[in-house]
Amino acid sequence: MTRILPGVLAMAAVVVASNILVQVLFGQWLTWGAFTYPIAFLVTDVMNRVYGVSAARRVVVIGFVVGVICSLIGTQIMGEFGPLVTWRIALGSGLAFLTAQMIDVSVFNRLRDGSWWRAPLASTLVGSSLDTAIFFTVAFSGALVFLEPGNDVSWAGEALPLLGVGPVVPLWVSLAVADWMVKLGLALLALLPFRAIVAKLSPQVA
Repeated sequence: MTRILPGVLAMAAVVVASNILVQVLFGQWLTWGAFTYPIAFLVTDVMNRVYGVSAARRVVVIGFVVGVICSLIGTQIMGEFGPLVTWRIALGSGLAFLTAQMIDVSVFNRLRDGSWWRAPLASTLVGSSLDTAIFFTVAFSGALVFLEPGNDVSWAGEALPLLGVGPVVPLWVSLAVADWMVKLGLALLALLPFRAIVAKLSPQVA
């Protein structure tokens, strides 16, 4: 446990920060959480490369538990328009995190023997795409209103041009696409710190 403690602390910090920053808007289509949450994939991939699959999965599970605790606390704190975290958002966040991170670990492990950049890039792209699709669908899709009938998410179904310029889609789809685009960009940028951190922690596998 001691050897992966930095990864555990880093994952917990990312999850807590993202739970807070997801409530702070950045422009029209994003929140600040979109910029912090993808760091979770960097943490997972570094743990996977340096300490292996089992260690990476342990870090993910601990991050999941921290996320669930944060979400449950949020459901009990009332804001101006109701709970800071609705049950649908809590469910979507938990399912998205656990599914995407575990898939990330598996994809990374399958590609770990190839070029150094291939495993972290492919696993993060796949995981990030799954994360966005699961979270926004569960949290905001009108088709899943039965998950929390008392939570009015009709605002997310407002028909608007995609990102303000494309075909008309529900608002939540634009929010999801914007979030996904940020994750893709950060997946590329994260290759540099991934390389540097792995080289420092385990030079023989860098």
